[in-house]
Amino acid sequence: MALLEARGLTLQLPDRAVKPLFGGAPLATLFRGVDLRMEPGESVGIVGESGSGKTSLARTLLRLFEPTAGSLHFKGRDITHLPERELRPLRVQFQSIFQDPLSSLNPRHRIGTILAQPLAAYGRVRDRRAGWRAAAALLERVGLPTSFVERFPHELSGGQRQRVGIARAIALKPDLIVADEIVSGLDVSTQSADIDTPQGTEDRRLDDFHQPRSFVVRVLCDRVLVMRQGEVVESRPLRGAFRQPSPGLHS
Repeated sequence: MALLEARGLTLQLPDRAVKPLFGGAPLATLFRGVDLRMEPGESVGIVGESGSGKTSLARTLLRLFEPTAGSLHFKGRDITHLPERELRPLRVQFQSIFQDPLSSLNPRHRIGTILAQPLAAYGRVRDRRAGWRAAAALLERVGLPTSFVERFPHELSGGQRQRVGIARAIALKPDLIVADEIVSGLDVSTQSADIDTPQGTEDRRLDDFHQPRSFVVRVLCDRVLVMRQGEVVESRPLRGAFRQPSPGLHS
């Protein structure tokens, strides 16, 4: 059974940049006809130029957006149009790492609280002390000092905040992690961290964060999808995907 499967997935949203005198805003197609199948333990990279639909697709795979057309199945269950009250119990199984970690971290909370909150919400820790011990272990796992549990998000660099976002995503050991440009904010000065996949079945690690993005995709992913203007124009195993691109494709 596939971990995640999308068939003909399409997303249209109102184009707020267009303001007609009467009626609602016209619909803009962010991506169309996307087919994607991901097996348990598999890592899939989605690449493409800015505006090709990568982020919109990532958010739709997490059901932060409801697809306009097509179908989306998670572990065999149809979640295409599942209402939020039914999605909520499933969300512990799929987590996200956002491109802008500062906007996704509560500025009023210390890092220890931010990392301990999901663990406490799902009964994974008994009390605050246990939660902060778990938070310290997560920080250590992503290559940050355990003393950072006492810091606030604004006291960290962009790369350090991104690592906190990664730590929060893996805290509940989800089956699926959707990461949006996870290397974009990581600074070279921070040491690379070795992070096992949630399934724990492979020795695949999120390392060499500071390398060029194409290199990171090669290191982390089994397969790559190339998007252009809202469509998947190529899907192939990673070996050879960068060395022998299809005619007309550019990195």
